[in-house]
Amino acid sequence: MKHQYIDRKTRQVRTETLKADPVISAIYSPMRENASFLFHLMISARMSSLIGAVSYDLPFLKPPSDSKRFLSAHGIDLSEVAGDPSKLDTLRKIFERKIRYEQLRPMPKRADAVVSPADSRLLVGSFFKQAALFIKGKFFDFKELIGRDKPHWLDAFDQGSFAVTRLTPDKYHYNHTPVAGTVLDIYEIDGHFHSCNPGAVVREVTPYSKNRRVVTIIDTDVPGGTGCGLVCMVEVVAMMIGKIVQCYSKKGYENPQPVVPGLFMEKGCPKSLYRPGSSTTIVIFQKQRICFSKDLLENQVLTGVSSRFSAGFGRPLVETEVTVRSGIGHACACGETETLGDL
Repeated sequence: MKHQYIDRKTRQVRTETLKADPVISAIYSPMRENASFLFHLMISARMSSLIGAVSYDLPFLKPPSDSKRFLSAHGIDLSEVAGDPSKLDTLRKIFERKIRYEQLRPMPKRADAVVSPADSRLLVGSFFKQAALFIKGKFFDFKELIGRDKPHWLDAFDQGSFAVTRLTPDKYHYNHTPVAGTVLDIYEIDGHFHSCNPGAVVREVTPYSKNRRVVTIIDTDVPGGTGCGLVCMVEVVAMMIGKIVQCYSKKGYENPQPVVPGLFMEKGCPKSLYRPGSSTTIVIFQKQRICFSKDLLENQVLTGVSSRFSAGFGRPLVETEVTVRSGIGHACACGETETLGDL
């Protein structure tokens, strides 16, 4: 089954070329039951690092011609790159590239806007069963995702809403801050390295909450903050993603610093870097504190679009391709409903 999404800029339906789709399909086939040892080996940290090193660290045979061919084939715009593109002589360097985001990824002007943390394909949902956006847990188990030993955060985000942003291998791999606010907590939860391929997500129950991940809790109800309550940002590793590097920079990529409790982070700044591959960033909001953009909501329920998520969840679930720092919603005003927001 092909997988399609909506290009936000043009509103056109696009078909995604899923990387290594036959391999991923084989891994997530009945092999899980018939060869469980092999399956668990494939999603282990050691195998993920090995595949990543072989795939991304070997130099191109004919740099820069090979790298230019790869960039062109994957639609990567060299004019966006910050620095000398000719130095991108391995896949790792391409995937860890920096871009001129301040000029090329503008943010909404309104102070209460919430922005996309990544160049990605996005879906939104709610934990509240009566909400129009309610999606029965399959992407992740909410309690497992945040950590069952974190009852105070589980209570804070109970019946809230979320945005799932899926980074494909060709994307710019820095995460940016979706909101402005003060870091209250940050912790890592160990886990596997499941693929973020839509087919794998549909076949494997709640893979995002089984993978290794970094959870950051941000208070936006502070001076200079976005004003949408507590926000939980979960950065999820995937197959061939060996590490998430925390490297917050207030300006450009200058003077990167670790993300620690007490740090005030401005909106739209680089926060972390995924090592190469595909991965997922999930942003969770408290109940009735986020109003998602109208076009994202409309795109998500379009019929006639072939989405593997629609097949897996039994309802239309169509991703929208968004750019990092573009508006995905805003803080809900008193009496405003979560499903009617727009920018």
